[in-house]
Amino acid sequence: MSGFLVFRRLLRLVWGVVGLVGISLALACGWPSYPEFSAEARAYFDAIKANDQPLKTPRPGEWRHENHEPGQTLEQYQDLAITRPDSVHRTLYLLPIGHFSPLQKQVLEATRQYLQHFFQLPVTLLAAVPDTFVPKVARRRGVEGQEQLLAPYILTHHLAGKLPPDGLALMALSPRDLYPKPEWNYVFGLASYPDRVGVTSLYRLQDTRLTAANYTRCLTRLLNLSSHELGHMFSLRHCTFARCAMNGTNSLAETDGTPNRLCSECQTKLYWTCRYNNRQRLLALHTFFQNHQLKTDASLASHDLKRLPAVTRP
Repeated sequence: MSGFLVFRRLLRLVWGVVGLVGISLALACGWPSYPEFSAEARAYFDAIKANDQPLKTPRPGEWRHENHEPGQTLEQYQDLAITRPDSVHRTLYLLPIGHFSPLQKQVLEATRQYLQHFFQLPVTLLAAVPDTFVPKVARRRGVEGQEQLLAPYILTHHLAGKLPPDGLALMALSPRDLYPKPEWNYVFGLASYPDRVGVTSLYRLQDTRLTAANYTRCLTRLLNLSSHELGHMFSLRHCTFARCAMNGTNSLAETDGTPNRLCSECQTKLYWTCRYNNRQRLLALHTFFQNHQLKTDASLASHDLKRLPAVTRP
């Protein structure tokens, strides 16, 4: 079993138990009427809904083929104890752990900018700390000879309890490969949602080594993985409504086919929690995608912009 599948199944355990009660009743309610939203916000979500792309029939081995999740409506989302920004807790933190090349530092800064646009919240990239705090018993050599760090050790011994006073979440980033426990080969990352901390590895996202040739592919993957996992920290579950950044995936290949766009339903949830200017967010994301030559995501954002009523000011 791949490390990516292990990662997703570990996350599934967190969400699977809490998502089963009352699901079928809520799913029968259909598209939400957004009773708490302004007319402008309702117009925005109704407009971009037309651009939601239907999910394809899953193939064996893909996430939805192996995991039959019921989905999450806006009403179900609103019933959860949601992590949400307030006057004090408004910042997302990224913590680099280890030594990063100039190109890796560039991809981290780009990710910081993206997450700031995505969540419309301040995102701080902290100064890198050495990974020397990880002892020998939490290190090993992988099957390719690469050094690997034990992800749970980083969570429990370095990140738990380290969330800054104004922080909403803390995500560590490592250039080294990670593993979740001795019997598994690797994992892309691991998170503790109650503690709102997580750690993600760049190692496999960059196909073991980041170069100018694979920079864009690595960036696209890191944007998807980081926004997806932080989305979980905001109580967004895996999306079963349309093609979406919150779709569950079982492999890196499946992730590569996932857009860096929240579907209209998942956008309503994030907006309900963070309350930002929808048009401003979309414009910022569109500009980011263009500046970083992410053509597919730029095209999706452009199509959404074209759907908006000229007077919309969500």
